[in-house]
Amino acid sequence: MASPSSPSRRLAGSLILRPGAEGSLIPGLPDDVAAVILCLLTFPDQSRLRATSRAWRLLLSAATLLPLRRSLRLPSRHLVCLFPTDPSLASPILLDPAAPTAWWPLPPIPCSPQLYGLANFAAIAVGSHLYVLGGSHFDAQSYPLGHPLPSAAAYRLDLALSRHRWERLPDMHIPRGSFACAAAPGGGVVVAGGGSRHPTLPSSGSRTSSTEWYDAATRTWNMATAMPRERAGCVGFVAHGAGGVGEDEFWVMGGYDRYTTVGGVAPNDLYCRDAMALGLWSGKWREIGDMWVEGERRRLGPVAAISAEDGKVTDVFMLDGDDIFRYDFASNGWSKEATLRRKIPETELCGFVSLNGELHVLKSAKLPAETLHPRRQLKKRLALEFQVYNPLARKWRVFTTYPPVSVPIDFRTAALCTVEL
Repeated sequence: MASPSSPSRRLAGSLILRPGAEGSLIPGLPDDVAAVILCLLTFPDQSRLRATSRAWRLLLSAATLLPLRRSLRLPSRHLVCLFPTDPSLASPILLDPAAPTAWWPLPPIPCSPQLYGLANFAAIAVGSHLYVLGGSHFDAQSYPLGHPLPSAAAYRLDLALSRHRWERLPDMHIPRGSFACAAAPGGGVVVAGGGSRHPTLPSSGSRTSSTEWYDAATRTWNMATAMPRERAGCVGFVAHGAGGVGEDEFWVMGGYDRYTTVGGVAPNDLYCRDAMALGLWSGKWREIGDMWVEGERRRLGPVAAISAEDGKVTDVFMLDGDDIFRYDFASNGWSKEATLRRKIPETELCGFVSLNGELHVLKSAKLPAETLHPRRQLKKRLALEFQVYNPLARKWRVFTTYPPVSVPIDFRTAALCTVEL
């Protein structure tokens, strides 16, 4: 049991003394013990239990819960946020890996009556704030109909609040979808590149080289130095002092910068083998060079970056087929790290994200549902398979969860990000 001077007792005691929070947290238990129990619950359970009483709502609020977790020296809580499809139609859902069966739906972003089919948007978390930026969609009032357009819209949701509600932010200066995006030092967001291509019409689309960053303090978008050339379908992350450079840099990898036609009809994308980095203090781009030789691979696969406790990126990994590769900043090359425990068919796409220092590979599947009647035919249930790799221990683990979705998750249009609370 905690001592009378323990942090949990002090926080719980001050909570009970607040007006409107009379009574014990859990009848029959000391308040310091009850506070620790509630603090250790999963995020979905805490979100549901906030409505139990005023005392629980105060304890499970960010203002009380986060200092209590720090005082107990508990690690940061990492969540997976999955956007199964257009976030204006389908709710994003959160998963706490501590409880793989507990999914928590978030409200959909505000929808427009004439805009539909949003895809290739960026989902990124900065602290407790979840951002949905840009994308490519269709406009029922535009001409010609069925022609995808890039979006400049920006939305934000604060997961630390008791009531989750999307907030419309100022639009980006340049509409863009399928672009590089990363959390910038100071709580902002930096974006670069992108275009208007849509998964349902992958044969055409515009591209841009523009770069801008969002200042959360002033709530404004600011233009930065554009990339040396146009690029879309790229990925981005912020590296600290990579390659011997003494400043934070926004790295942009992969994507395509132009395309040719096969027989004058079918488009053929020309994928980028190089990377480039923007100095966040100098404001200058430097070209990194090709990361592989021609013929080694066709394009850059999904990328996930692992960060240390201070937020600095320590390792960058890529999923290429059934293999995971590690990026070497010094040699500007990729080396094989591991092979998936369960192979993924070439016709299927999967999600790839880092969480708690581990790499998660997500694949949609259909598994037989349990039944109490042995003679009844088993029905298929939509599932999500996680293959988790720990780079330090070099070990794999696999688990399956059942997200609250009605159709299989298509990772051509689905989006993933991680949230650290």
